[in-house]
Amino acid sequence: MVMNRDDQPEGPAPERGRTDPPDQFVWRMFSGMGHPAGLPPAPHDPAPHDSFHPLRQSKALNGERYYLRRQASIARVQAGSPATAVMTDLTEVAAVTIRGLATIDEAEQAMIAHRVRALFVVDDDRAVLGIITSTDVAGENPIRLARERGIRHDEVVVGEIMIPADRLEAMEFDDVRKARVGDIIATLELSGRQHALVIERASADSSGPRTVRGIFSLTQIARQLGLPPQSAHDIARTFAEIKAVSGS
Repeated sequence: MVMNRDDQPEGPAPERGRTDPPDQFVWRMFSGMGHPAGLPPAPHDPAPHDSFHPLRQSKALNGERYYLRRQASIARVQAGSPATAVMTDLTEVAAVTIRGLATIDEAEQAMIAHRVRALFVVDDDRAVLGIITSTDVAGENPIRLARERGIRHDEVVVGEIMIPADRLEAMEFDDVRKARVGDIIATLELSGRQHALVIERASADSSGPRTVRGIFSLTQIARQLGLPPQSAHDIARTFAEIKAVSGS
């Protein structure tokens, strides 16, 4: 599963003569807002001043301009591309997690905030209890559970509708490194799933604990193959369209 910002409104002009600490100045520059709520003032650093050395600085000369880097687009792939090209590698992208007792409304807000379609459900030790997808949240299960239990829809919790870890298909990372995108598509289609985990041993010792190295998402694979996003997720239709464009 690894993972454009909306424009922020302009904030009040800073007070004359006021100088923000560098970290707060950067926050202010990009957010367009004043001092963020809950962010404490920069702590005093007890290190002696003579241990720090200023870096060389320069100014743009002769009309020279500075340019912001463009965000890299998701790499386009083909069926024969390496499978790792469509894997969200959790050594490079932080996993987005949620607890089992969180409500499905909280899960939906977390997905929107992080722009993902699946969350790892974890316990206090970050052991994976399951995953919950946008399809789970928007599907019939929450409605059915709320009706059966006589509770409000927003009282249904993640642990009641997630896909439990023991039902999740997982691939070994050593196998994935040798596979192609078409192999992953075939694997997902065989299991009828839109997500699959990639696992590896935490150490060279084969008896060590297994960790989640990455996750495959059918939606991401479709996007990297160049398919337009779908307004409503239809897994059968997505597989058909992926096979049509990839020849897999």
